[in-house]
Amino acid sequence: MNSTSAELRLQDAWRECERHVHHLFYAMAALKPLWPFTADKYGALTDEQVQDMDQFILRFTKLQDTMGERFLPAILQYLQEPYDTRPMLDKLNRLEKLGFIESVEKWQQIRSIRNRFAHDYPDDPEKNAAHINLAFETALDLYETLAAAASRLVADPYSLAALGNPLPQSTPDWIRPGEDGSRKGNNPK
Repeated sequence: MNSTSAELRLQDAWRECERHVHHLFYAMAALKPLWPFTADKYGALTDEQVQDMDQFILRFTKLQDTMGERFLPAILQYLQEPYDTRPMLDKLNRLEKLGFIESVEKWQQIRSIRNRFAHDYPDDPEKNAAHINLAFETALDLYETLAAAASRLVADPYSLAALGNPLPQSTPDWIRPGEDGSRKGNNPK
């Protein structure tokens, strides 16, 4: 693959990620008054809140999938790393070594959380609420992983001119970590 098509593929994957981030944060803002979720809150969602919850689940899932299936592999292609046919774990190890992801373990944890909360348990609102709370907290990790990879791409020695529209400069204030490092410090009651 030549560098122009690799760059275009990377930029296209970036635009898709950026779109998912935008809608993910929108859904999170709509659900903010309910967070952290409890079994009672989860069981009493209005139709509109269910739509917001579905949007959150969809965008979190799509963002993680797009990053894993398109964006991260496109980084390796852009860098002309010979990893096209290698297993995802090999790609993640290489991306960690190059400084594009914090750690393979953290990425696998994000993937595991995505898999857990993507399922609905109609008879267990407590489990659903716990999975959604964990995904809300993990959304920040997902955002930070994407933002860090993008920053690395536009910095020396890679100097990619532009990926596309920038991500929001930061996550919404209410999901930032508290002074003790937990994200629960800034949550509304």
